[in-house]
Amino acid sequence: MRIAHLHKWLLASACLAVAGFSLPAQADQLADIQKAGTLTIGTEMQFAPFDFLKDGKQEGFNKEFFAQVGKALGVKVHFIDLPWASVLPGLDANKFDLVGGPLNVTKARKARYHFTLPIADGTVAFLKRAKDTAFTKPEDVAGKVVGSQRGSSQLEQTKAYVDTLKPVPQVREYVDFNQAYADLANGRIMAVGNSITNIAVVAKERPDTFALVKPSFGKRIYYAFMGHKGANSDSLIAAIDKVILDMHKDGRLAALQKKWFGTEMEVPTADFTPNV
Repeated sequence: MRIAHLHKWLLASACLAVAGFSLPAQADQLADIQKAGTLTIGTEMQFAPFDFLKDGKQEGFNKEFFAQVGKALGVKVHFIDLPWASVLPGLDANKFDLVGGPLNVTKARKARYHFTLPIADGTVAFLKRAKDTAFTKPEDVAGKVVGSQRGSSQLEQTKAYVDTLKPVPQVREYVDFNQAYADLANGRIMAVGNSITNIAVVAKERPDTFALVKPSFGKRIYYAFMGHKGANSDSLIAAIDKVILDMHKDGRLAALQKKWFGTEMEVPTADFTPNV
């Protein structure tokens, strides 16, 4: 889980207070959302290709995906952009209906939260500088310095992998991946560990600066959206799952994957046990 320390929780409270509202506790979350006419999603718009800002406006997979969800449910979709450290506390505090990261589905997260069906592959790999021709495989980071986002499952998988190398690399933790990419570009670290879905796009958009290191090193893991766990939220998650299955069947999901990730991805279409 992207875990926040105490000062991060304080930051979360401050950010959410600024938002100025709190959603009521739900007896049936879907019914309440449809009655209100709005599905509210907490996200961090520093996570391309899912959510990012371009000329100050939201772009990415999430915007287009949730437009389909909103249409199917008959509601408007409202996104709240927050620092990532504020997002999970915000869901716990009932400040919004769903987390739109999306997040890697892990055993620990699944025990605490309710996930939709997956919408993308989130397996972890390394991003390197394009001119670093000596870096050809993941184990080449042995004894070097790598980075990832603080509190993310990508960070935990990166740490687990580098602990198998000798000498063990140093791992730097960043508030968001954009800061890690900046340090990578400036030569302060050798690699960034992130989901291949994300870094493949970074490498494609900035080929003179970055390159993807293959193969991936993490266990197979998937991205999904996350809500409250409990009977109250079952109706909302079930409704979104139906939209996802419909998008599988008619090709809309594959089309969005190709547009934003560069390729169609095989993901589970039923409940599954996470690998991590």
